[in-house]
Amino acid sequence: MSPGAATGEGRWDAPDPRRARARTTLGELSYLSFGEGPAVVLLHGWPAWSFLWRREVPLLGSRMRVIAPDLLGYGQSDRPQDADLSLESQAACVRELLDGLGIETFAAVGHGFGGGVAQALALGGGVGALGLVDSVAFDAWPSPATRALQARDPASATEQDARRTVEEWLRRATAKSLLRESELGAYLDPWLASPASLFRAARGVDGRGLAGREADLGALDVPTFVLWGEEDPFLPPSLAERLGDLYDGAMVALLPGCGHLVMEDAPQTVGPLLYEFLRLRYLGEPHGHAETGPVPVFLHRPTDDDLREAGLAEED
Repeated sequence: MSPGAATGEGRWDAPDPRRARARTTLGELSYLSFGEGPAVVLLHGWPAWSFLWRREVPLLGSRMRVIAPDLLGYGQSDRPQDADLSLESQAACVRELLDGLGIETFAAVGHGFGGGVAQALALGGGVGALGLVDSVAFDAWPSPATRALQARDPASATEQDARRTVEEWLRRATAKSLLRESELGAYLDPWLASPASLFRAARGVDGRGLAGREADLGALDVPTFVLWGEEDPFLPPSLAERLGDLYDGAMVALLPGCGHLVMEDAPQTVGPLLYEFLRLRYLGEPHGHAETGPVPVFLHRPTDDDLREAGLAEED
């Protein structure tokens, strides 16, 4: 099975004109572009890839242009052996991608390590809204488990090592979700095709790029939404509160019963929350109802037709 191959809802290897590649200084990035309107960039963390956002892409793409890249060294992007895969380097590659697409202003939504990349992009300007989902922050990363992986010699990694590492991470990262076999396969496949790249990518999650930047980040005038799983075993929810205090006027939401992968634990909640935040604080569209009374929340789980239109599912 080719890297990124999966079946059913997670089939991202099917020919799709919206899946493209872009050259950057360090290598080519594979990315998905879907929808029209103001741009929003969805950034995954380690050891995921853009498949992580398979539900959110068609939802957000109904009103915005979604760009979901695979970070360098991940997913279907290039995996150069000696490339710098650190946070700041990844942010520079994503910036090159966006520059090449003619995108100067965008919302940045990142999960885990991708949340750190989103913050680095915000420091560079052009970010109109910021979404941080169980994000690395301050100097509170990498986790002890990631530090242990960084001691591994990538050259000696086997397919079994990669499978065991990713499966264990998924088990710990989810509090209540049960991934389907096709979804598990989609998370695994890129790394089974290149086990060494899994451990090279882990070495890029080195804790550099955010420590000591609190004043700079706090000075940003960017609408921010912090979304966190209360049972995240890698990045404690206390970080969500610290981020909420750091970013002036930030919205903070803690999801009970959810772990690090909140989009897997609460798929019917995460997408609508991000959608509503971006609609209100990025697109600037007010609620279409009277000021009094309850505020309706846009709840939508992508249908099979939505997924097929986005190129994320097989055709009948």
